[in-house]
Amino acid sequence: QVQLVESGGGLVQAGGSLRLSCAASYRTYNYYPMGWFRQAPGKEREFVATISWSGDSTRYTDSVKGRFTISRDNAKNTMYLQMNSLKPEDTAVYYCAAGVGSSSSAYYTFKGSYPYWGQGTQVTVSS
Repeated sequence: QVQLVESGGGLVQAGGSLRLSCAASYRTYNYYPMGWFRQAPGKEREFVATISWSGDSTRYTDSVKGRFTISRDNAKNTMYLQMNSLKPEDTAVYYCAAGVGSSSSAYYTFKGSYPYWGQGTQVTVSS
């Protein structure tokens, strides 16, 4: 069992930066592949980034490549999403998620691959 708590969302001007954190409470000694998704009003929840259990492998949706960086600190049971050069179209509720098992990075670009989800944190980028 995993509990995920997100923080770091807020209001930022276009071109600014924000770092989201996701604190994980694990009920086992295992680590999990994790990811970030976002959902804008009237749109479906979409993939943003994923990271392997070790942090050695990452994958991003094309629209955030070069601007967002996903990372994790397993000693602190925390995952991060550093968001730079933010755009108004980045405005959404951001959710962290944890998966189980072992699969390819492509598998973890799908929301159905994650059984554990956080409550979400609002990110608003003003123009």
